[in-house]
Amino acid sequence: MSKWIYMFGGGRTEGRAGMKDLLGGKGANLAEMAAIGLPVPPGFTITADVCTFYYANGRTYPAGLDDAIEAGVAHIASIMGASFGDRKQPLLLSVRSGARASMPGMMDTILNLGLNDDTVLGLIETSGDARFAWDSYRRFVQMYSDVVLGIGHHYFEELLEDLKADRGYVLDTDLQAEDWKELLGSYKALVEQRSGVPFPDDPYDQLRGAIGAVFSSWMNQRAITYRRLHDIPEAWGTAVNVQAMVFGNMGSDCATGVAFTRDPSTGDDTFFGEYLVNAQGEDVVAGIRTPQHLTIRGKQANQSDLPALEELMPDVFCQLDAIRRILEKHYRDMQDIEFTVQRGVLWMLQTRTGKRTPAAALKIAVDLAREGLITREEAVMRVDPGQVDQLLHPMLDPRAIRDVLTTGLPASPGAASGKLVFSAADAEAWVRRGEKVILARVETSPEDIGGMHVAEGVLTSRGGMTSHAAVVARGMGRPCVAGAGAVRINVTDRVMTVLGREIREGDILTLDGSTGQVIHGAVPMVRPDLGKDFSLLMEWADSIRRMGVRANAETPADARVARSFGAEGIGLCRTEHMFFEPGRIVHVRQMILARDEDGRRQALDLLRPYQRADFIEIFRIMHGLPVTIRLLDPPLHEFLPHTDADIQEVADSAGVDVRTVRQAIAQMAESNPMLGHRGCRLGITFPEIYAMQCQAIFEAAVEVSPKDAPSMVEVMIPLVATRRELELTKAIVDQAAKDVFDRCGKTIPYKVGTMIELPRAALRAGDLADDAEFFSFGTNDLTQTALGISRDDAAHFMDAYHRHGVYAKDPFVSIDCEGVGELVKIATARGRTAHPGLKVGVCGEHGGDPDSIEFFEGVGLDYVSCSPYRVPIARLAAARSACRRIGNGHKELADSTA
Repeated sequence: MSKWIYMFGGGRTEGRAGMKDLLGGKGANLAEMAAIGLPVPPGFTITADVCTFYYANGRTYPAGLDDAIEAGVAHIASIMGASFGDRKQPLLLSVRSGARASMPGMMDTILNLGLNDDTVLGLIETSGDARFAWDSYRRFVQMYSDVVLGIGHHYFEELLEDLKADRGYVLDTDLQAEDWKELLGSYKALVEQRSGVPFPDDPYDQLRGAIGAVFSSWMNQRAITYRRLHDIPEAWGTAVNVQAMVFGNMGSDCATGVAFTRDPSTGDDTFFGEYLVNAQGEDVVAGIRTPQHLTIRGKQANQSDLPALEELMPDVFCQLDAIRRILEKHYRDMQDIEFTVQRGVLWMLQTRTGKRTPAAALKIAVDLAREGLITREEAVMRVDPGQVDQLLHPMLDPRAIRDVLTTGLPASPGAASGKLVFSAADAEAWVRRGEKVILARVETSPEDIGGMHVAEGVLTSRGGMTSHAAVVARGMGRPCVAGAGAVRINVTDRVMTVLGREIREGDILTLDGSTGQVIHGAVPMVRPDLGKDFSLLMEWADSIRRMGVRANAETPADARVARSFGAEGIGLCRTEHMFFEPGRIVHVRQMILARDEDGRRQALDLLRPYQRADFIEIFRIMHGLPVTIRLLDPPLHEFLPHTDADIQEVADSAGVDVRTVRQAIAQMAESNPMLGHRGCRLGITFPEIYAMQCQAIFEAAVEVSPKDAPSMVEVMIPLVATRRELELTKAIVDQAAKDVFDRCGKTIPYKVGTMIELPRAALRAGDLADDAEFFSFGTNDLTQTALGISRDDAAHFMDAYHRHGVYAKDPFVSIDCEGVGELVKIATARGRTAHPGLKVGVCGEHGGDPDSIEFFEGVGLDYVSCSPYRVPIARLAAARSACRRIGNGHKELADSTA
């Protein structure tokens, strides 16, 4: 026979903290506190299995549940010396939700359950306070009617305000016993008027209704939204906790409060919390009365005149402070606690792992490890990589008012304000004259790189989390909001329309790249200080992780940032970005428009010194670390001009007429450029392009190596599908290396490898490994080609796919383990079978995603490469993945941070 309830309190505690899946976080922790001897009001927990049954069986309950609930109520009554529904010694109950993952405020609670016209008289007699009893009764009717009967809270508030106005009262505390009794009559009349039936008087009917309401609240809209935002599965369900009521509103020797065992904002080891005298729990958070501080220190820091609990109830405070230490030592983490003081007696109502800011999470984890409460591995598991992401970027002041225009995709974290501009050229011009700008585009292209580089942030109305704008902005550390579908951009008129509001060029705009918010006007910023704790945690992470972490970087500035964040090399240096510099793009276009190979070579000879200079500086910055350089990948038409002025400039520099340039642009247009004349196909049809790039690479490496530790040069061929493509292009690389080494009289070690970004390449990896010395998965294109989805267009339908469960997450953000991930597994296994010791990494955007990194750890990849600003995130995620793999992750602790 299934066990549907677990009791706690009075020496009979059936659950423990490790039973969160069954009892929910609240129920498991109530049982744990009772088991270690803390003062917990007795109660019982209805398991989450009942919730699962409830929804699987047409919102009905399993057989035997009613009997189990009656046994649970009898257990509480025997400990409290009261009876449920008794007129003389009435037992009153609280009914609360309790999912395994904390969902604060998302589901429903009912207090003071069991009151009716008879039991309220018993409460008056036992408490000696008629005002308290009638107030508790009206609170119960109001809460029950709202939660169970669906009669809005505001109807009751209107009646209360009318009564206060009639009597000349200002505060709720001005009402006397007869006032509350009269108001209660009005409440009951309202219930019967709106529901058609009287308010239920039978305590067991009330209890059944409350339990059903809590289970039903698992599927209310706010709970559904919260689960979606925090990746909490619907199938988990919620438990229900039924507990004896204790009262913080019986008089001046009573109180209720919430507290954290450490400061949740800073992580400092100080008792942090608030309380109210003569109040119930919801009063503390409702804002009706001003809460008081627990400690004298907190009172002084906030310049409050109200007495601290430490002053008003010193004995209770000492007991609470001792319990704070017991709980933190027992759970080995900062706790969020709720308590009530009833006539001088302290009761603990809840403990759970406390929510904290990213800065606090970092400090608490490091401090607890220093104190010996947790290991270094556990400290690494306590800090979520997403929290590190927030620490690395400026954030909007959470206290500031925001005029939010719309919300797009949070494509690159951080926050920025600036004057709105609509072109890269304008962005550069405005910045040159000292302005800070936000660049808004329908979507960005490689030609926008200059404007993106100088802009404070980037906004696009189209594109997804791995669109050009998103990828480049993350690499630069610029905040970016992408795919803001409500934004309409008119470049000609230099105006942006958002849901009927016009924002013109030069207006101030703020972007929150961590939430996707687009905000009108400037919003104050805050920049967290990483400090020594961050460095120490990263040292611990590096000592734990197995996978290497490199950076995607193609400029000296990117390389410096990557090194400063601990990158162990460059895993992807995109050479095409070097071509877009203003002094070079002209020569690139001359090369494209050349009529023959000689003309192309002449233009390429002009480009080679630029490329060589870039590589020299990058090699020096990386100082002996591996640098993986991808040869030219995008189709050549991306380098051609679009505006009339640019077309004229190209015609003049190439010595041809405008018509010739326009014809070339038309001839090179492709229906599907992603699958067109790009990657290794360029190297095969125009080998002189790859030859020039390789000469520049090897000349730079030779020049650097006598003075600095020579970098390990890794030349990577993009978009390879067949072994013959790799053979042809590898021959170009090897010949260029030989020519340079012969000319310079010196050799340096180098490797030639390929990107695996096509399904055929993954499946034929064994063939490719005969010629490749390393593989690097380009998971952006591999995802596109495997799923047949354009990453720039996926944002239009991905929300619908999430809602229907097609993909749990955006496959361009977290790797599709079953499909694309299977190709990664196959290619790795077949490549290493053919070439034992083959080095295998990943350089797509998934290289900076913690969930994807965990998958790559399981596959056994050697390294991940990501944008420079995500290097610390990848280092931490790789360490956490290693912890889980070797069993040091302490799953229960990792779960508690979710």
